[in-house]
Amino acid sequence: MNIDRMEFLAWMERLMARLDMLGDNIDGLHKKRSSIDGDELLDNQDLLQMLKISNRSLQRYRSIGKLPYYTISGKLYYKLSDVHQFIRESFNPPTTKLNATK
Repeated sequence: MNIDRMEFLAWMERLMARLDMLGDNIDGLHKKRSSIDGDELLDNQDLLQMLKISNRSLQRYRSIGKLPYYTISGKLYYKLSDVHQFIRESFNPPTTKLNATK
């Protein structure tokens, strides 16, 4: 089976156009699925990997109200902006030692 160069190029252009369309559809679905009010949503697995904490620690942060969460269809989600705020509030900058002797 031989095809000439022009047929091959036309076929490749159609293939690339379809791949571009599929990529756009996937991007659209991903953005729609994982955001609310323009803020990205993270699930438990995302957060456990991001913060490198245990499931129990995450549960504790939810229980004491340190980390706001949302339940959608029985699954827990966290706004990325809330997670950033939680990190800022939980981070303790190093204290500087005052020179006692002068």
